[in-house]
Formats: sequence, structure tokens, C-alpha cells
Amino acid sequence: MPVASGRNAARVSPDPDGTAFPLDNPALESMGVRITAWSEDRVELALAVRPDMLNRSGVVHGGTLCALLDAATGYSGLYSADAGTKLHAVTLSLTTNFLANGVGNMLTAVGIVERRGKSIFFSRGEVWLDGDLLVATGVATMKYIR
Repeated sequence: MPVASGRNAARVSPDPDGTAFPLDNPALESMGVRITAWSEDRVELALAVRPDMLNRSGVVHGGTLCALLDAATGYSGLYSADAGTKLHAVTLSLTTNFLANGVGNMLTAVGIVERRGKSIFFSRGEVWLDGDLLVATGVATMKYIR
């Protein structure tokens, strides 16, 4: 699967079962989102497609894709090497592009920080269906909160 590549892609710590990187986010947890890789300026999320995520056309609903893009673009800027330090941010802006739709089993979202300031960071994301169909992209502006 081609994924958003970034300057830190080689340093990603993989976690295939999603247990090493807790989301600490009830909304995403209720959807079944897992963090499968996370490092400074990069995150990868996985979400198994369920029937309740489909729209009336039988493909993944755009709201699910937006939620994944929002999570990926946000979590990309929240990594901390210190497990005791939790960073938080809110979304100021999320622009989404829906590129394709399809039927599949697994959604993978990748988020990459493009630029970081003292209180704001800019990131981009991609959502892939079954590792081979790019279904959505997005760019976000995030603000750190205390």
C-alpha cells in the first residue's frame, strides 16, 4: 500500500494489534479505531469495516472517512516519547477530498505533520481501503490545548 511518506517514516514504531498505543478517546474507541504505528510527526490508524459504517449505496460512509482523517491528522502531532506526557489538540480546520469508494474490509489512515508552531500544527492525511484504494485525503490545522 502506498502511504503518505514523511521524513520520519523509517522511525515508526509498529504495533499491529493496537495495544501499545492507547487512543484514550472514547469516540474513536467506540468506532473500533486502533493506532498501529506512531512516532514523532506520523501516525497510522486501522479500522475494520463493519456493516453499520456503510451508507445506503453500500460503501463506507463519508462521515467515517472524515472521522479517520480527523484522527490521523490530529494524532500525527500528539506523539510523545515520554509515556507520562499526553498531548492534546483540537481541530481548527479539516479539508477533505473524497477520491473513490468501494467495498472492502479494512481502512488504514496515515497522518503526517507538515509544519509545527508553538501552539498550532498543520498536517495531512490519507485513508486507504484494503491497502490498495486511496479513498480520501485531507489537510488539517490543529491547535494544541492544555
